[in-house]
Amino acid sequence: MSTIATPVPSPAAADREPRPVPAPIPFGRLVSVELRKSVDTRAGFWLLASVGIVGLLATVAVLLWSPDSQLTYSTFSGAVGFPMTVLLPMIAILLVTGEWSQRSGLTTFTLVPHRARVIGAKAAVTIGIAVASTVLAFAIGAVGTVIGSAIAGVDQVWDMTPGDIASIGLAQTLGMLIGFMLAAVIRNSAGAIVAYFVYSFVLSGLTELLAQSQDWFGDLRPWVDVNYAQAALFDGNLTSAQWAHLAVTTAVWLVLPLAVGIRVLMRAEVK
Repeated sequence: MSTIATPVPSPAAADREPRPVPAPIPFGRLVSVELRKSVDTRAGFWLLASVGIVGLLATVAVLLWSPDSQLTYSTFSGAVGFPMTVLLPMIAILLVTGEWSQRSGLTTFTLVPHRARVIGAKAAVTIGIAVASTVLAFAIGAVGTVIGSAIAGVDQVWDMTPGDIASIGLAQTLGMLIGFMLAAVIRNSAGAIVAYFVYSFVLSGLTELLAQSQDWFGDLRPWVDVNYAQAALFDGNLTSAQWAHLAVTTAVWLVLPLAVGIRVLMRAEVK
């Protein structure tokens, strides 16, 4: 009678145990990594450094050349905040496009295959930088107000309310998110930067010219011109109509393109 041999497991197979599934990288760690990415490159470092340098130069310029009546909190804060409005979106752009233009996405998305978590961390860093820059601008503005009034021998003028500060912070955040959106859609540093300047400056100039030459567009402009609607945030005390203009233009020019850009980022091949 023939017998069937039973396979004997090897010692290695017998000792092998199922490996535990590694825990996902905490989101806070992803945020800290993305924050380091925004400053550990030459471009990111000098962009942040230039924000501080330009802010100090703007404060000194106000001290030197503004009349005594203009040495107010709003003047100093505005002088510091305007360069930030122009420069900081570049950081958001480079933070996103670097994964494709610098090919770092090959490493990033290998270590963290769930792209949504990486994109969420980049968005959190973008908003965090916007909030921090707003706080910095108003802090420098406060110092400038104290020093300027002491040098000129005039009373300190604190002519901004918490609502005004919150509105400007919202405007700064929206500007950063516009840079984030353009980077997500284009995924190329140079192209996204050019698109940002066209979006923020050329487009607003064209709509201003059209509003002055065409009466029908003057009435329609608040509903279709995102730069015009967001500019009202710097004046503070928005009316209900202005909030409606801001909501509509932001949805059309920021939210919808951002949704498309994120969907593309989730599927775009990293080469």
